[in-house]
Amino acid sequence: MAGPLALRFVSSYPRAEQMPATEAEIALVGRSNVGKSSLLNALAQRKQLARTSKTPGATRLLNAFELGADGSGRWIVDLPGYGYAKASKAEQGRWSAMAEGYLADRAPLRGVLHLIDGEIGPTRLDLQTIEWLDGLDLPVTYVATKADKVRPSRRGARKADLAAKLGAERGAVQWTSATKNTGISELRTLVRTLLGAGA
Repeated sequence: MAGPLALRFVSSYPRAEQMPATEAEIALVGRSNVGKSSLLNALAQRKQLARTSKTPGATRLLNAFELGADGSGRWIVDLPGYGYAKASKAEQGRWSAMAEGYLADRAPLRGVLHLIDGEIGPTRLDLQTIEWLDGLDLPVTYVATKADKVRPSRRGARKADLAAKLGAERGAVQWTSATKNTGISELRTLVRTLLGAGA
């Protein structure tokens, strides 16, 4: 089993242009309340690394977390969640421009972890985001969160249905639960590989 990722919070940035040069980065993308902060905490096995909130839309900046020793230059960047209905149209537009500017233009970006709520499946906004990401020529890994909320009797059908809606092979979707630690070890290995951080 892959041990916890040695992650530390670096800083929050309102725009990608304000971020320093790094060796390699991967982005966490997903709708509000999909569980990005909880997943980060599970990957690091630390409860307070990333702030979690019962209120969707808590992430409003580009939040950078460094893997390994200080100055390694290998980052996970948590992007603002999309689809937060209570935000104003102007605020939603600002978040969208921030995320899109980062994903389209950030040179050290090595891949995207696109989080999908495993309990409810991909939403209209998830599918729109998939279509947009397809045009960026970046490796995208689908990560289904909240696997523990899917009843055991429904898991097989849910996995097949979700993969079909994503247009992915069933085995290509990484199923995870931050609560039960399901799939976390495998995801740690993937993160290390994408960032070139070794075993």
